[in-house]
Amino acid sequence: MGKVGVALAAACAAAACVTAAVMVRRRMRRRRGWRKVVTLLEELEEGCATPVGRLRQVVDAMAVEMHAGLASEGGSKLKMLLTYVHNLPTGTEKGIYYALDLGGTNFRVLRVKLGGQRSTIIEHNVERQPIPQHLMTSTTEELFDFIATKLKDFVEREENVSEPSVEETRELGFTFSFPVKQNSSSTGTLLKWTKGFSIQDMVGRDVSQCLQEAMSRNGLNMRVAALVNDTVGTLALGHYHDQDTVASVIFGTGTNACYLERADAIIKCQGLLSTSGAMVVNMEWGNFWSSHLPRTSYDVDLDCESPNPNDQGFEKMISGMYLGDIVRRVVLRMSQESDVFGPVSSGLLVPFILRTPMIAAMHEDDSPNLMEVARILRDTLQIPDVPLNVRKLVVKVCDVVTRRAARLAAAGIVGLLKKIGWDRNGGTASSSKAKGGSQSKMRRTVVAVEGGLYTNYTMFREYLNEAMGEILGEDVAENVLIRVMDDGSGIGAALLAASHSASLAIDSI
Repeated sequence: MGKVGVALAAACAAAACVTAAVMVRRRMRRRRGWRKVVTLLEELEEGCATPVGRLRQVVDAMAVEMHAGLASEGGSKLKMLLTYVHNLPTGTEKGIYYALDLGGTNFRVLRVKLGGQRSTIIEHNVERQPIPQHLMTSTTEELFDFIATKLKDFVEREENVSEPSVEETRELGFTFSFPVKQNSSSTGTLLKWTKGFSIQDMVGRDVSQCLQEAMSRNGLNMRVAALVNDTVGTLALGHYHDQDTVASVIFGTGTNACYLERADAIIKCQGLLSTSGAMVVNMEWGNFWSSHLPRTSYDVDLDCESPNPNDQGFEKMISGMYLGDIVRRVVLRMSQESDVFGPVSSGLLVPFILRTPMIAAMHEDDSPNLMEVARILRDTLQIPDVPLNVRKLVVKVCDVVTRRAARLAAAGIVGLLKKIGWDRNGGTASSSKAKGGSQSKMRRTVVAVEGGLYTNYTMFREYLNEAMGEILGEDVAENVLIRVMDDGSGIGAALLAASHSASLAIDSI
């Protein structure tokens, strides 16, 4: 071999060595990157851990905060708002009633025909309308004129069929799913906006009056007979179908709960007249907080960057508005600290671009190659060509975040039940002996639930039900039934308008 051949061979060998070294470095970098994201996942799992002991601490904290909120205004982060709803529908309600349900980026209008017997809803028609984004931050008049116009259009279409008297004042149940201080069962002032709304000229104003004025401006002959929160509407429908329904919970864009409380337990309003001896209390439990809640750095960052920092802490850990963004923040951190996702994508930097229905779709992707996960990463987050092991990592992140949310939600429900006495005599639990046995038997207890997070996200629902069994014990848990109420917040508002109208008619006799 000549000098040229030797030189060429040496050059080839050197190039091969360089190429091998580069490949080794790349493999080592990939391994280090993979170890880094696995470490981040392990840290997330540890930070989100909800062993049953911790859940029971959350249960106790929820019950304590409920007591404090009932004792005095400002005594707890739970507002425990009075609704002035003393009686829930009995099943004798009859006639045609309307409902308006405003609680998120859409609102619904409903027409309900009642037959006068329990659980006899002869028919109900529903129409959903999106709220233009700009109206969520505009003025009270603009928002409610838009709603009143759509409501009038709906009424005119419906009444072309049924042809009721045009002179008749229609009765409306108004579900308004934001924190309101009720002044009566049909009036109340807005305390603050949540869920992306920010119309400052409406805070402190009477919500029913704002709608009533808009309906008058638009020539709609309708009276707000009941103003309720979506949880109260759901409780009303649950009780209409099943008298053992004692509470309701919303798991949707936001989250909240309400329940029927003894009037003498509401210390902050002693002397308030209640013919039934009870009143529905709107907990506004999205603002619940306890040191026992497993909070991570991702939760802290989300809270700090939100429009309402240090507020709605429980909601930010368990509701549909936030779960997708927690997952996005985790994936962004992984992408910043390793190259397993490739260069940091611009999509990952956009808050709330990853919505909770998307994480449900990824979490529940049962295709062999997780093609739905790949599609969402590519189309929404602009992360193409993600290897299968990285897709599995994303699914695991969705699982950790959702499992924590569902288990904390279960602890909230059990805390509510504990407050109203499911575990002691005189409350939901009965001390009577079961026939043929020595153990006490718990009375059947129903919790009405509404919201897409529970109804549409199978894994969330399964994790919640599983945690209920762990906290309560299977023998007790089998007596606590969670029942989904379709259109509960809307139909329930119409039911309360009907029952309130009936009570007014009786009082006037």
